[in-house]
Amino acid sequence: MKTNEIHLTTFFEVEDVMPHCGNMSRDEVVRALASRLAKRYNLSGGDALADAVLAREQEGSTVLMDGLAVPHARVEGLDRPYAAIATSERGIQWSEDSSNKVHIVFLILIPREDPALYLKVLHVLGTVLSDREQFNLVAAMSNAGEIYRFFKNGEVYLPRFLTAADIMKREYKALRSDDTLQTCINALISEHTSELPVVDSEGRLKGVARADNLLRACIPEHVLWMEDISSILDFEPFVRVLDDESTTPLTTILDDKYPIVSPDSPAVQIACEMMRHKSSKCYVREGDRLVGVVKLTEFLNKIFRE
Repeated sequence: MKTNEIHLTTFFEVEDVMPHCGNMSRDEVVRALASRLAKRYNLSGGDALADAVLAREQEGSTVLMDGLAVPHARVEGLDRPYAAIATSERGIQWSEDSSNKVHIVFLILIPREDPALYLKVLHVLGTVLSDREQFNLVAAMSNAGEIYRFFKNGEVYLPRFLTAADIMKREYKALRSDDTLQTCINALISEHTSELPVVDSEGRLKGVARADNLLRACIPEHVLWMEDISSILDFEPFVRVLDDESTTPLTTILDDKYPIVSPDSPAVQIACEMMRHKSSKCYVREGDRLVGVVKLTEFLNKIFRE
């Protein structure tokens, strides 16, 4: 079976659906779903599976969007993915510091050697349940059969491959093309980063402001090859930049060579582009507009750990 022919209901059956779990806590729901999967499919260690899912939850909430949680764990030795669903019209308190309650829980156990699967499931669920009317309809369904048929009859196929849109962050810090060097330096320091994208007033990507370009603006290239650098020991070249930073446009350190992909580019292309440019960020552009940013550390987390 090809990946793009895999229907979401391949991973669960009607008996794996638990409606009306409003009186249960988050941990109770996770343990009930994990136990059900362990018993129905003869998976070893139902408690251990639940512990693994809850341990992953402690690393970061798996609430995908308002009202939907996708708790999961990567498990050694699974022959295939296994999923179970719980619903609650009343809502399940998912965390102590959250006022929003979860109404649909999609728990999935994933073979450890299939790193992209969880993100593909997120893509499908985010698509099919993004309509609030549809979402509320599922949360209020009265029995397991109704819920199962909703997914069974829907166009809920896993995508053939992950795209940049599945990986990128849609909220990011960006500088404006008319900002000064002072604004740029402050932003690089406060964001604890070595580069930031630069956009114009229409959100069009104009380049990347890099810290190493700032160093090059301070220290002339020929100094790098000087054996005697005693003339700059007091950071005199930096002082000259410091004196003019409030009036110097950041375009003086703008770089026009950086990794770019489109939202529908295969996610693996992100890795290729970052390697090609020796960069720790990749910029996702739709037309001329910047629509997302992928950091290498977050990319690695999604592929190897999440």
